[in-house]
Formats: sequence, structure tokens, C-alpha cells
Amino acid sequence: MRLRTFRIFLVLVHVSAACEFGPFPYSVTGIVCRMTKPAALLLNQETAQVIQAAFRNAKFPNITGERSMRLLGKVAYGLTNIQVNDLSIEQSEVELKENDAIHIAIKNVTAFFKGTLNYGYAGAWFLQLFHSVDFEIESSIDLQINIKLMCQKDQVAADASDCYLTFHKLTLHLQGDKEPGWLKQLFTDFISFTLKFVLKSEVCNEINFLAQVLANFVHDLAENFVRDEGISVDISLASVPLIKANYLESHHKGLVLYKNYSDVFTDSVFSPSLLTESRMLYFWLSEHILNSLASAAFLDKRLELTIRGEELQALFEMEDTEAQRNAVQMIFQGTSYNNSVAKVWSLAHPQISVQPEGTVVKSLVAVEVSTLPVKEESLMVLYMEKEITVTIQAAYAEKKLILHPLDSRIEFKVFNCTADPSENDPSIRNFLQTMISVVGIPEVISRIEPALTSLMNSKGLHLFEIRNPEIITRKGYIIVQLDFSFPNHLLLDFLQNRL
Repeated sequence: MRLRTFRIFLVLVHVSAACEFGPFPYSVTGIVCRMTKPAALLLNQETAQVIQAAFRNAKFPNITGERSMRLLGKVAYGLTNIQVNDLSIEQSEVELKENDAIHIAIKNVTAFFKGTLNYGYAGAWFLQLFHSVDFEIESSIDLQINIKLMCQKDQVAADASDCYLTFHKLTLHLQGDKEPGWLKQLFTDFISFTLKFVLKSEVCNEINFLAQVLANFVHDLAENFVRDEGISVDISLASVPLIKANYLESHHKGLVLYKNYSDVFTDSVFSPSLLTESRMLYFWLSEHILNSLASAAFLDKRLELTIRGEELQALFEMEDTEAQRNAVQMIFQGTSYNNSVAKVWSLAHPQISVQPEGTVVKSLVAVEVSTLPVKEESLMVLYMEKEITVTIQAAYAEKKLILHPLDSRIEFKVFNCTADPSENDPSIRNFLQTMISVVGIPEVISRIEPALTSLMNSKGLHLFEIRNPEIITRKGYIIVQLDFSFPNHLLLDFLQNRL
């Protein structure tokens, strides 16, 4: 009943939840995902588990009927408690039919069903006999499934209703084969047609149901991956999913969502020609997303940092020179690092642009250094505002995000030092400029790397075996391309938890 209801619901949803797109969908595309045929072939290796789950999870109805027999009168029968006893799959093939469907051919499925056969007949002289016997059905089946991708409620939906079963063998074995030969022949011949219809209906319905559940599962994973507390990315579809001969592709809006922050994007530079087909998986990201995420992080007060104690000492004592010692003495006036604190925060939304040489981050940053003398109130000894521009190259290796700063430019906007109120001594400013460039920026980046790695791992990225990932920057966008191995246990966990 659940599957029949689901199928009716699916038809209604297709009619009522169709997506509408503008005349130029690429112009509002912020994220693109392309999965090439090698990835489809890899995932097809897991098809056997899904098909086995479909067979085992299908709810087969009882089959009843009646037939008149000479001398014996009417013979009534019922097959009850039908369930899969054993199942094996010899071969599965996948083909991407351009602008049509994902075609999956599953060959030589050997399935054994078991249940109970109840039958009775009213013979001559009003003789009535009723019997019950366990049975087993041995079948050999080929499956043909055409999965169409569509947009439903602004997300990718899978329709696997185009499903066919071809029976090469369907044999009924009664318990011990001790029943009369005519009885076995009767039920084998008469039940075969009905049984084939029931198996096809229920198995195909379950496959379609699983395809929908899997599509929703993938969407939920992706949606969760681009969400952290109050900041998230809208991955609603910007156009209908594509099926090409060598790849599958989906285009998403990629708008950042944060409280009352309004994100608008209408000038995407995406074109299908920007991606190739040599790797298994591609992600295309507009620089607009990075800019919007930085703005949301700023509004959420995440771009703030406090440094004290040994960490502060490591920054100011990067080198042991007379100029360094003099600058430190003037700034801290002999106060211990343990009684000092530095606060760093962004004064405005960082500006991010993606260029061939890397991701360029431009930010107006404030730094305040205060000392906490014993039994005295906090005293601000240094305050400065500076515009920092740094170019960063990113990589991913050994399940960690790596950020490498290439070059940086620092321009002081405000500089107030208690030890040099008239700003006549350039040594402090020169020292701080060198310190920020050599140690300060790498220190900030070293905080960001593990934070982002931890965030991605909390979303399950570390569970995937990613091979040879590349993060490529071009003017206005980033391409992430990689090969991968599918973690078998994820599918098993999914099938166990969802079914």
C-alpha cells in the first residue's frame, strides 16, 4: 500500500511541483556539479546493493485465484507471505543516453522467493479437501531501468518508473516436491503470469521509491555541507539537470542566506565549455559565492581573533635583533606577554576576487594591543587600522585544506602607539609591517586552515577517498576537480537507516 500511495503521490508532485526558470539560466548559476561517465561507472558498482534492497524491501501482496478442474471441481489457491529468500546479481551496466535518461541494464538476477501455498478443492460427492504447503520460486530475471532527472521543488529528482523485468526462468518448487505432479503443473502454469506481473509491479515500484529517496539523500547531504549554523548556501536548481553522453550536470543558484542579508546574482560567467571530462567529478564556483560568504561571516562576527601569552610572544619575537627588541620595549613598556592581549578584527566586508594566480583577499583590519599591569586597569598601547591585500592558493591533501599565501600588501590607514604619539619614530611601524607580513598573515591563515578542515570533516568529507584533487583559479571563478572512491559503508548505512 505504501508503494502504491507513493506512486500516485509522485505523479501528482510531477504535475504540481514543476520548476520555472528564466530565459537565461546560466546567468544566475553560482555552483555547477559535473559527474562524468567514469564516476557513473564507479557508482554503478554499488547498484547491486540498491537492487537487492529493492527486492528485499518490496511488499509482495498475497496472490489468490480459482480454477475449475475436471473431476476435481473448483480448485482455489492462495500464495501468502511471499518474500525474498536469496538473491544474486551477475552483471550491471550503465549508459548515459543524451538528453534522455540514465540507462541501467542488470543481467542475470537470480532470485529465490519463499512463502506458503494454500489450496483446496471441492470434488465429486461433495468431498472437500484443503491443504497448505511451503513453496519456493526460483527465477532468473533481467532488469532494464531508465532513470530520468528532473527538477522537483527546486531540487534534482529521479524518476525510475520506466522499469522492465524480463523473466528467463520462473519455477515453482513445492515443499519436498511430494505433492501430486498435476498440482505442481497446475500452479506453475496458472500462477506464472500473475506472479510475473506482481513481481514486476512491486520491484519496479520499490526501485523508483529508492531512486527518489537516494536523490533526496544526496540533496540533503549537499545542503548540509554548505550550511554552518546561521550561514547557508541556497543550492536550488537554476536550470533543468542535464544528461549528456559523457556526463551528468546540475546548475545551482548558490545564493548565500544569512538573516536579513540579501544576496543577488545575475551576471554569472559560467559556460559548459569551462569544464572538461577528464576527471570524475567537477565543481564550478563563482567568486560571488566567496564574496557573499565573507560578508556573512563578517556580519556574524566570525572575523575576529584574540592572541595572548606565548602566541603573542611568538609573533613579536620572530627574530632576535636590536630593532625588534627596541620596538617590543617601546610598545609593551616591560609588561609581560602573559599580561598582554592583541585583538584583531575586520572593520568592513572583505573583498574577494579570483584570479589565475590565486584568490585575492582585500580587507580593512584593525589591531588593538593592550597590557594588563598588575592591579591596574587595561591600557591600550597600540591601535592600528590597515588595508591588507593577500593572494592565496588553496590545495587539499591528506584530508586537510592547505592555504598558501603568495604575496601581500599592507597599507596603514590609522596608527596610534602610546610610546610614539607624534609618530616621529618610523622603527615601530616598520617593525610591525614586517611582522604582519612575515608572521601575522601566516598566523591568521594557520587558524583558518584547521577551522575550515574541521568544518568540512564535520560534514563527512573525510569519509570519502578523494584522489588527486585540484583547486584551479581563473578570472571570476574556481574549479575543483577530482577522482574518488565511493565509501561502500555509506551506502550500507543509508540503506539500513532509511529503510
